Amino acid sequence: MTAQMLAAVLAAVAVGTVLQRVSGTGVGLVVAPTLAVLLGPVQGILATNIITSMSGALITLYVWKYVDWRRYAMLAPAAVIGAVPGALVVRAVPAAWLQISIGALVLLTLAITYLVRTLPHLEGPAATGLAGTAGGFFNTTAGIAAPAMVVYALVSRWDQRAFAATMNPVFMTMGLVSFLVKVAFGATGPEGLPPWWTLLAVTATVLVATFGGGLVARRVSPGLGRALALSLAAAGALVAIIRGALALIG
Repeated sequence: MTAQMLAAVLAAVAVGTVLQRVSGTGVGLVVAPTLAVLLGPVQGILATNIITSMSGALITLYVWKYVDWRRYAMLAPAAVIGAVPGALVVRAVPAAWLQISIGALVLLTLAITYLVRTLPHLEGPAATGLAGTAGGFFNTTAGIAAPAMVVYALVSRWDQRAFAATMNPVFMTMGLVSFLVKVAFGATGPEGLPPWWTLLAVTATVLVATFGGGLVARRVSPGLGRALALSLAAAGALVAIIRGALALIG
């Protein structure tokens, strides 16, 4: 990994972590498309899983008292169910097609996020379990569970402050589960795990950005933070689709 590539990765991690701290979503939305382009779809999403787990754990320490642990206890186990078929997809699908699929999946889920406001009120264990399963699958294949969680929050009328707080332990768990399932199923790709020194740099970036995100959260509304994250995700998704298409043509 070149110095320029590492700088781009760390910039994406910093932006995503700040947005995560502000709105409850952001790390996967910003980091996954960026790393899929820079590192490739397999290693990029694997690195995203590690980063979301780290950032989720750190931010949880700041927002512990606002976390809805009852919903977390339903979402987290369901994520494991979705992670297993997700790892099988990653192992079976060629890299170029996976990159195109990741970009298309991001755009589709973002579109659903905007359109879902017209759907009826849905709540209960079944809806929560379905959201967790979908989130686990999306997180494993594309590193992005946030749109599924945003859809669930909207249809269940989940309070924004509790949602933003609860997403951190949820993403921490999903990232860890996705990583472990991929390792267990041999779906880490030929490159294997990211270099250890990049993980140290990412850890330091997440620590600084988490603190900085707390300062930003006092001045920026969660709604604005979420809108910025979704806009950046859409741009990253388009780049991923274009790069995958060029790889197929070439």
